[in-house]
Amino acid sequence: MNLRRRQQSNLPLMKCIRLAILSLLLAPLAAGAGGDEVVVIYNSRVPESKAIAEHYAAARAVPAKQIFSFALTTNEVITRADFTDFLQQPLADQLEKSGLWKFGQAPIPATSNQPAHSEYRVVASKIRYAVLCWGMPLKIAPSSKIEELAHKITRTELLRNEAAVDSELAWLPLLKMDTSLTGPLPNLFYGTTNRALLSPLNGLLLVTRLDGPTPEIANQLVDKALAAERDGFWGRAYFDARGLQTNDAYFLGDQWILTGAEICRQLGFDCETDTNGETWRASAPMSQIAIYCGWYTGDADGPFAAPKVEFMPGAFAYHLHSFSADTLRSTTRNWCGPLLAKGATCTLGCVYEPYLQFTPNLAFFLQMLGSGYTFGEAAWASENALSWQITVIGDPLYQPFKKPLPERHAQLAREHNPLLEWSFDRLVNLDLAHGVRAPPLAKFLEAVPATAQSAVLTEKLASLYAAQGKPSSAINAFQTALKLNPSPQQRLRIRRHLAEELLAQNRAADAAENWRQLIAEAPDYADLPNVRKQLNELEQKFAAEKAK
Repeated sequence: MNLRRRQQSNLPLMKCIRLAILSLLLAPLAAGAGGDEVVVIYNSRVPESKAIAEHYAAARAVPAKQIFSFALTTNEVITRADFTDFLQQPLADQLEKSGLWKFGQAPIPATSNQPAHSEYRVVASKIRYAVLCWGMPLKIAPSSKIEELAHKITRTELLRNEAAVDSELAWLPLLKMDTSLTGPLPNLFYGTTNRALLSPLNGLLLVTRLDGPTPEIANQLVDKALAAERDGFWGRAYFDARGLQTNDAYFLGDQWILTGAEICRQLGFDCETDTNGETWRASAPMSQIAIYCGWYTGDADGPFAAPKVEFMPGAFAYHLHSFSADTLRSTTRNWCGPLLAKGATCTLGCVYEPYLQFTPNLAFFLQMLGSGYTFGEAAWASENALSWQITVIGDPLYQPFKKPLPERHAQLAREHNPLLEWSFDRLVNLDLAHGVRAPPLAKFLEAVPATAQSAVLTEKLASLYAAQGKPSSAINAFQTALKLNPSPQQRLRIRRHLAEELLAQNRAADAAENWRQLIAEAPDYADLPNVRKQLNELEQKFAAEKAK
């Protein structure tokens, strides 16, 4: 990726973290959005596209009059001329004809840079979101036939007119104005915490797509979003930074990821953060994934190349790379397609080279998502350019934090829902994030009846014992958690932690037995050669001691 520094100075990392967390904690949860705010768009030449549009409309109660079809190419790439003639202009006409939009003269007050004037743009709108369904083109090919004045663009690398279809449609409310197609357009509401500003009345249509390698995968995105809204958004968060220094030109990406990790800790998630230069190794036990953010390889690798990935319902997964969404039709190429194929509910990606400062600000995104904003709102408020290279994949109405945690906890308790274990886990993590020490939290979990049946809570209890310097209690809790039906990746993590604790207590025989059980339980584990090596060293040690 050709990465460039932001032209403006960056806040120091810790200051950025403090500001993000403060605004997160003070911001009220946003009200929900409804299907009447959405238009659903499908490709009439692709039968699956229509089926997905109908499924989404039924799931989100989108009025039938707000479902539009257009006859477009069935390829992922569309020419600029075809995009303009068969999608962009016809969509604006349909919105106006149906009464969903009204164009007119909008007064623009004077600023220090320009006098008061008026612009011909959307002045009334009944919708805020547009959903593009599988079969719609993904990206607009570069065109040499566009003739316009681009002399104001001083950076030659931005003298380009290719773009993501999503991003090009995002400024549709301004279509009747004189707008340059060369280079990115500034998103004037980048970083806003006022969701009301994210509207066609301010020149922004919140465009996302239901897409992926297959129609079935695309069709499930709204179902998984609704499941998370109904039962809660649970799991663990994983952040893969690169450990860059502040003077590195790439540091901005690390800053976003590390700040995002701290925001998720403040939201009560168990967070694992890796700061090695390489991406996570395939041997890393990555269980019950709610959130993944990392960078920087071209194709999905490490744990995400495994046959099965433990994504939770509603999971957001994102890998920062220049061409992460070069295609969405592959389960192995790039990142977006594989992440969706493995079970992610929503993601963001780049269809062409965007340059780092024009990729989503993950800290803003997670901050606003955690404040109760919809996925569509958070995605576009975290992107500082329109008419550029970002595609947004997922249900735009999805609100993973729609209900406050106390309300959700009470709901699960009333229902005797087994997901209550995750609510208790987040409550404990919130206390840890606010400085509560491990001893009272361990006593709390000991008294919670759900702990005795929960691998999640028993593993948490083991970690609290370890933090107190109680290795025997930690070992017993880890061993108990293994009997409580942990997920496959969670079982691997527990066994690794258990081995460390046993070896630290000079219980080599028990550690060896733990490795034997891991080998039997997970014969396809990526780190099995290293496990066998450690077991062999222990067995050789036993043999040497016996021979003495």
